[in-house]
Amino acid sequence: MDIFEKCFNYTDAKEVMKAGIYPYFHALESGQDTEVIINGKRTIMIGSNNYLGLTSDPRVINAAREALDKYGTGCSGSRYLNGTLDLHVKLEERLASFLQKEAALTFSTGFQTNLGIISSIAGRNDYIICDSANHASIIDGCRLSFAKIVKYEHNDMEDLERILSNISDKHGKLIVTDGVFSMEGDICNLPEIIRLAKKYGARVMVDDAHGLGVMGEHGRGTGEYFGLQDQVDIIMCTFSKSLASLGGCVAASEDVIHYIKHNSRPFIFSASIPPANAAAALEAINILEAEPERVKRLWDNADYMREGFRKLGIPIGNSVTPIIPVMTWENERTFIITKRLLEEGVYVNPVIAPAVKPGQCLLRTSYTATHTKEQLDYALDVFKKVFSEF
Repeated sequence: MDIFEKCFNYTDAKEVMKAGIYPYFHALESGQDTEVIINGKRTIMIGSNNYLGLTSDPRVINAAREALDKYGTGCSGSRYLNGTLDLHVKLEERLASFLQKEAALTFSTGFQTNLGIISSIAGRNDYIICDSANHASIIDGCRLSFAKIVKYEHNDMEDLERILSNISDKHGKLIVTDGVFSMEGDICNLPEIIRLAKKYGARVMVDDAHGLGVMGEHGRGTGEYFGLQDQVDIIMCTFSKSLASLGGCVAASEDVIHYIKHNSRPFIFSASIPPANAAAALEAINILEAEPERVKRLWDNADYMREGFRKLGIPIGNSVTPIIPVMTWENERTFIITKRLLEEGVYVNPVIAPAVKPGQCLLRTSYTATHTKEQLDYALDVFKKVFSEF
């Protein structure tokens, strides 16, 4: 059998292309901002993870430019060998301080961060207890480890306790959950997760890719939001969202970071973050800490849209964050509505299975601290027009 047979037989995307409703890989002709240019047309962007609006901030751009001038375009090696810059060390110290942990370690991407943490911490005699709605990078990190993987129903604490109670004390236990779930926009039940972890001798890891810069008074994430920052054992964050860059980090105790640094294959065998990315993330943290009002503006905009959708009678999910899913249920309907919104100048993300359960398709909308009310009103008017067609 030809191993490429699966490639030759894959026609799903081509059929959608042929129908003229293929919704992916649109090329932006401008920088990521609240408005972008697509096919020469002004488009309101409510589909990015640029939560704090820092991708176009002159201070972040200038910091990246200065690092490029000083250090060049890349590091030519892994952190383990020749690829560590003083800039990387400074960024990690800053992250540890901001996240209120003893130490932090950076990875080249957010996806790689979850691979690197989970596969090094969880071993052959351990159990990973995982929310069923966790991000794909968590799932792949679990697969890369030699641990036993058990999923509990999404945010179902009774199911989580059932699983924990059936695992012997002779096994190590790591509960892994998204802080903010990236498609549904809901939040993990962190207080109960931590209570159960203590009861059954487990450790807790929170993926705060969509929590950093979003959750908590100062944007420190889900732990701060619940007043439990000090009780989360491992915090994972990405730079590609609120921090307007690329990369990821893990923050934990000094001993845990030391272990990951010397045992994580995705960390050891990957080139380090380019200087411009490290500098941009560092400056974004500085801005977030100096301007926590950006977090409030982000939430004000999200609440404004949530209320706007409800007034229009447009069905939205049970989100309580700046990620607001608009329910479309079926694949074709999702693709057609996405196309119509784009034609009218509004960009959203269509989400179908397996990213969500079959029959639970949605439009993932997300908001930015720098969206204006005029832009949001325009988006709502377009949603009203397009949904009236269906």
